[in-house]
Amino acid sequence: MDLKTVSALRRLRLVSAPEAISFLVLLVCSVLKRTTDFNAVPVMGAVHGALFVAYVLFWADAWNRAKWPLKTAAYYFLMSVIPLGGFFAERSLRRVEEDSLIALRARREGVVNA
Repeated sequence: MDLKTVSALRRLRLVSAPEAISFLVLLVCSVLKRTTDFNAVPVMGAVHGALFVAYVLFWADAWNRAKWPLKTAAYYFLMSVIPLGGFFAERSLRRVEEDSLIALRARREGVVNA
């Protein structure tokens, strides 16, 4: 795995938690809209929409660069549409990113021939 692939994974990881938070806030705003006079759905809908589009773009880039199998790519996409899924994706991507960085550094230092 090269540095550009690790960067793509990092971008996806960094947008996954904010996307999950915006999804949860949008759900709360939807409930508040129906139960009170508070209506922040248009604003939160736009924020969540922008973060979701960023997530999908970064997901596609990471899938292309990391050469994920379909099952892995589907898992990370599914995590973007499930409430709280972005937190699980972030945690998983953090491990993958750290492992990739360790392997990249080892390769550069000549420790392994992988």
